[in-house]
Amino acid sequence: MTTSEDTPAQLSPAPFPDAPRRQRGYDRRAVDEFLARARASFEKTGSEGELIDAAAVRQVAFPLVRGGYSIAAVDGALGRVEDAFAAVEREREVTTAGAEIWVERARDHAQEILEHLARPRGRRFARTSWLTFGYRIDEVDLISDKLARYFESGDPVTVDQVRAVAFRMQRAGYREEQVDALLDAVVDVMLAVR
Repeated sequence: MTTSEDTPAQLSPAPFPDAPRRQRGYDRRAVDEFLARARASFEKTGSEGELIDAAAVRQVAFPLVRGGYSIAAVDGALGRVEDAFAAVEREREVTTAGAEIWVERARDHAQEILEHLARPRGRRFARTSWLTFGYRIDEVDLISDKLARYFESGDPVTVDQVRAVAFRMQRAGYREEQVDALLDAVVDVMLAVR
């Protein structure tokens, strides 16, 4: 006969599924700690030094380890967390500055992005040297054209599609940080006008 003292304590289930066998996943502790800080910041229970915003959620990176969380599951959750922070930030800005100013800022940012995307193919971003790798130029230009059509004529593109963009690498490719910064700006504008 077993008693409650003989049975192990029930553990709460993991918030995310495990990464498939033989694949690395996000470090569990890093994900859990970031999400706890994000929740405290969202609920305004964290210290002032730990305030997190939508941009911080988008830019967070976790170590890849064996036995970690499923990358797709965590990324999906981070997208929803970013959406929540963006909605709060938008509401706060609309309340303090007014809806017209908010829309005008979003329009200005969209115009800046469109001007950047209008540059000639192959010259939209700075390139790495022949000794280093950058994003594949043809792939970035293809996505840039799609985003330009989104801003010009409303071709369908979702925030999740922009977040999921990945490029292969090539020597003398586009500089990663510039491409990533533009994609972040696109997400900011898309979230601003939701």
